[in-house]
Order: sequence, then C-alpha cells, then structure tokens
Amino acid sequence: MSRDTFLLKPVPPFRLDLTVWTLRRRPHNVVDRWDGTTYHRVLPLPSGPVEVAVTQSSPPDVARLRVAVAGQPICPAVRVAVTSALERLLGLRMDLTEFYQFAAHERHLGPLAQRFRGMKPPRFATVFEGVINAMACQQLTLTVGVHLLNRLTMAYSIAVGEGDKTVHAFPRPEDLAGVDPAALRQFGFSRQKGQAMIELAQSVAEGRVDLEGLATLPHDEVIDHLRELRGVGRWTAEYTLLRGLGRVDVFPGDDVGARNNLQRWLHQKNPLDYEGVRRLLARWGGYAGLVYFHLLLDRLGEAGYLSETGSQGWDTFTPLRQDDAEA
Repeated sequence: MSRDTFLLKPVPPFRLDLTVWTLRRRPHNVVDRWDGTTYHRVLPLPSGPVEVAVTQSSPPDVARLRVAVAGQPICPAVRVAVTSALERLLGLRMDLTEFYQFAAHERHLGPLAQRFRGMKPPRFATVFEGVINAMACQQLTLTVGVHLLNRLTMAYSIAVGEGDKTVHAFPRPEDLAGVDPAALRQFGFSRQKGQAMIELAQSVAEGRVDLEGLATLPHDEVIDHLRELRGVGRWTAEYTLLRGLGRVDVFPGDDVGARNNLQRWLHQKNPLDYEGVRRLLARWGGYAGLVYFHLLLDRLGEAGYLSETGSQGWDTFTPLRQDDAEA
C-alpha cells in the first residue's frame, strides 16, 4: 500500500521507543507493533481502517515524528483523526516538566526518571480497549493475557493487508457485540470472562454504557460506575483509570506484578498489600501512575527488551530480543 506522510511535534522531551514499550508491554503484542525503529498500529477510522507507521527523526528535546498513513489519502479529516489517536496512544501532549523537577530532588525517583527520560504515559485508544485489556489479564500473567488478546484481535477485528502481511486493529464494541460468549472459550477465556466482555461490548455498541463519558468524572465516581459492570473489580477499575483514562496519579494497588516491582525498587523486606502500596506512594501521590510506568520499563529492561546501543547518539534504549520473559 502506498503511504502519505506528515509530521507531529510532541511536547519535549519525547522518546518513541520507551513510550511504545510502555504501551505494548510484551513483544508478542499484535496490536501495538514495534520493529526497533517504527511503531505500527491499525486505526479503525470512521472513513475506514488505516495503518499508521510512526518514526522519530530527532533527539528527545526537539523530537519530531514522521507519521506514514496507508489505506487512505491524508485528507484533513483523516489527519485530524490520526493525530488525535496518536496523541492519546503516545501521550504526545503531556508535559512532564513538573514531574522531572520534582523527581530531581528524590533519592529513589530521580535516577529512575532520568534513566527513562522522554517516556510519555500512554493510553489505550479507547476506554473500551482499556477495560477489555484488564478483563483479559485478570488473574493471569501479563504474558498469557496478551496472548489471549492477540487471539481475540485476530478473530474479530478489522484487518488490512493480505496474506502474511495482514495486520489487525483492536476489536471495537460492534465487532464483539454479536459474538457468542461461548466462542471465546476456544481462545482460552473463561466462561465468566467471555460473558463479561461480550456483555460490555453489547452495552457500549447499543449506547447503554458510555465509557468515554467517564472522562468528566472524578476517580471515585469512575470506579463506582465501572464496578457496576459484570466482571469489573477494584483492580480492573484502577487499571482502566490509568491506562484508559490517563489518570497518572493512579497506581493499581492490586496489581501483583506492580506491587512486586515497587517492593523491589524500594528494598522493602516484606510483601506489600494494597494499603502498603498506598502508604509507600503517599509522597509521590500525584505521580503514582508515572511511578507504575517507570517501574514497568525498569523490569522490561531487566528482561532484556531494552538495550543500551547509543546507535543514534540519543537513542539509549532499543529492543534487544523478541523472546518472552516476565517483567
């Protein structure tokens, strides 16, 4: 497919590689794809699907992103829609100046923030995508959860390309609304998860649930609304607040992997519970979600997905391998 291109200017500093890894979480993610230099994703626009390819062409403090679009010409409406999606997915408009100023005076947080300077807090393309991601990963390792999401995506989403070049968007509510929940068992979803996911898709597709409308509500009200949905508990609600709604002061305290990352980072001898996480993060309350994302990157680095190459002078971390390990 031929590609049209345009440029985006993120709020500096910006690192595409670190931001994409924070978004995709695992190398086998088929929705958010990274080949070492370029971020790829299919966006289901109202005018039809497009595949975007994003590369960074200049250092973090003067970052410029080249966006290539395949599938449709870049008319004004397409450019606006693609820009809006990428600003959300990659946190392009987020200004972290105050966070870096704060972290510089913190013994633990300062080195972590400096190491991953330029990572912007990503968000899923829709709140629906955030809730479905959380549901899929409930009581499973993230590695397994991403495998399940890949199967769901390849079975029920919009695709572009042909043959082995076929790539998929994340399923929309209307893509899943007509699916028999029992059909999801073949992909590894439990009966309860399948029912909860399809019920949510139907509610959103039919206009009975407005997930995007939650953006105007305070945290507590968002959590209350989300927990009225089948299959949504405290962890799913807080995960959605952070990754679906961009509430960067939220650290999902029931996330076992994140708790372990926090315990290891702060050299705590005893395992943490939900209240223990809240106590430890009290001093960084407004930045708790940023701590969550930075600790995720720290573990991805330890797992070998980020390598210090310096091949572009400013590109300190790039993916090293494509096998899998828990982070």
